[in-house]
Amino acid sequence: MVLLKGFVKPEDQIGMVRMCRQLGKGPGGFYRPSFKNGAKLNLWMMSLGKNWDPTLRSYGPTRPFDGAPAPTIPDAFKMIAQAANSTASEFPQINPDICIVNYYTNSGKLGLHQDKDESESSLTKGLPFISVSIGDTAEFLFGNTRDKDQATKINLECGTSVPVIHDTFVMVTPFLMEISLMSYTSENIMLWRVKLLVYVFL
Repeated sequence: MVLLKGFVKPEDQIGMVRMCRQLGKGPGGFYRPSFKNGAKLNLWMMSLGKNWDPTLRSYGPTRPFDGAPAPTIPDAFKMIAQAANSTASEFPQINPDICIVNYYTNSGKLGLHQDKDESESSLTKGLPFISVSIGDTAEFLFGNTRDKDQATKINLECGTSVPVIHDTFVMVTPFLMEISLMSYTSENIMLWRVKLLVYVFL
């Protein structure tokens, strides 16, 4: 894992937030995913390129619950991800075809987990996923086991990018509470805590 602080320029951050807001209002936009037991994640999610099904833990062209197709990944998102990937030169280079956008409210979080639902080919090649964080600072844990007490803890500040390999366990816990619930009309970037994850599926 490589921490690239301040990698995304402020003007690019604003552009990404506006793009997420625009896509999030349309077909295949933000929703709260549920697991098989009916429990909902403490975040709002939007899948670009391919839709992630949390009940099957797999990717497909449409969302099962409403049939919405996955919106296309904006070229600007790909360019930023590939630039971060190139900066972290120790990782294999990727051409992402999946982007997961997670929006966290002031009570949102994502527990310790591994991102490993991509194709067997992608996982075998050890291709990384590229994380980009925009908005309020969030607490980020990572490690080699499911024990969060043994995990390393860092702060993800606005504009940070983190290339990560798939066998890493990660956890996001926002800890600054100065944001409101999602607002599609406000232009204030600090009302958002958005995390973009880009992957290669094929």
